Amino acid sequence: MNEAVYRHFPGCFTVAEESTAWQGVTLPTYLGGLGFGFKWDMGWMHDTLDYFRADPLYRSFQHNNLTFSMLYAYSENFMLPLSHDEVVHGKGSLLNKMPGDTWQKFANLKLLLAYMYTHPGKKLLFMGTELAPESEWNHDRGLDWNLAADPARQGLQVFMKDLGALYRENSALWEWDHDRRGFSWIDCRDWKQSVVSYIRHSSRGYLICVLNLTPAVRYNYHVGAPEAALYRELLNTDSECYWGSNVGNQGLVETTPEPFHGYAQSLSLTVPPLACVIFEPMQQDAGEREKTE
Repeated sequence: MNEAVYRHFPGCFTVAEESTAWQGVTLPTYLGGLGFGFKWDMGWMHDTLDYFRADPLYRSFQHNNLTFSMLYAYSENFMLPLSHDEVVHGKGSLLNKMPGDTWQKFANLKLLLAYMYTHPGKKLLFMGTELAPESEWNHDRGLDWNLAADPARQGLQVFMKDLGALYRENSALWEWDHDRRGFSWIDCRDWKQSVVSYIRHSSRGYLICVLNLTPAVRYNYHVGAPEAALYRELLNTDSECYWGSNVGNQGLVETTPEPFHGYAQSLSLTVPPLACVIFEPMQQDAGEREKTE
């Protein structure tokens, strides 16, 4: 089937919703595989949702659920699914999987989506995610369009629009999804503070992503940086326009020549509560680069 689809319709792709550890699902048939274009990463989905369901007070004990996926991320061409299967049959909506009060639920949901969009693998979202319904999906009725007038959900809709634009415009988030060059950890071991930081790479550049999985602001939080540069904050899920608390780095942060995480340079950041911040290095001319160095 896969051979026929790809032979006759080169613009199409096939996806396997396959939940076992069967090997070679996306390996070409001429190499003994099944020949699918992508495979749902069910392990990532289960581990991630288990993590986000946990009260932030206890997330440090589940840190491995957030980082384990990178041990096998390149064994198949994965797609990250948050599908209809996760919002039916008593599982509840994505919003109601999140712990805390209303503000924390929305902060967690935005953080989950930012983590998904910056993690290697293609993305699959179920319809109505931007509405953040309270109740789970019911095939007997339509989506809760009336929720679109709620300020919290309007902030979520603006966030998802900006997140999609960021994804589209930055090849670091997709070009090397299935290539080990596309991802590197800065720090995956800060389980005590429930913070992870990593870099997404492409042939055109890179982005630094820092995620704080607790409601405590992390002031003067240091992460290693690949080069001496002024970094621009491209996205802050805690921005006021996304119905956040507007904690951040005022748009820019500069490296200091203090070695950290194996890099010669580092950044001192304010990492907002239950939030993801994404940075890109700003281009410098030769003269400015010499001054920085």
